[in-house]
Amino acid sequence: MSLPNQLCVLRMLLLPAIVATLVYYDPSRDWLRLLAFGLFAFGALTDALDGIIARSTQQESQLGALLDPIADKLLIVGTLIACSVIDALPAWMRVPAWFNLIVISRDVLVVIGALVFYLVQGKWGLRPNFLGKLASALQMMVIPAVLLGWPVRDVIILAAASVTVASGINYLLLGRRLLT
Repeated sequence: MSLPNQLCVLRMLLLPAIVATLVYYDPSRDWLRLLAFGLFAFGALTDALDGIIARSTQQESQLGALLDPIADKLLIVGTLIACSVIDALPAWMRVPAWFNLIVISRDVLVVIGALVFYLVQGKWGLRPNFLGKLASALQMMVIPAVLLGWPVRDVIILAAASVTVASGINYLLLGRRLLT
């Protein structure tokens, strides 16, 4: 398995460690919050590295094209959900459930659209675009904003939600154009 694909698998394996640090967090063990952030930041770094390495060494593969978005979504959505449902986390470390609903709904919409396109056209036709990448980047920014208690936390959540909705609408319009 190539190094970029190994980094994708590593990113997937980070999620249980992040969730465990959040499950066992309490104010007397504040280092667990920082460890969760560090693990997430390391995962985000591997996201950037796997793409750079794959392109620069011509190691792009079909497996990597499949693993990379799965690893990204597991890391982002898994951490967001953990920050929503773990009751022991203080309010300032919580992600609102409505935000997760927006993120998950958009991702489900994209997956269903890609499957429909594949069934109709016989190929995968939806590629990530700028708005989709911006939505993912802002979703990633929500996690440090929450775990590190940034004062602009709510602004980042609202920005990420708005761009995620816009991205979902954009993918719907793009899918409609591709299928007609």
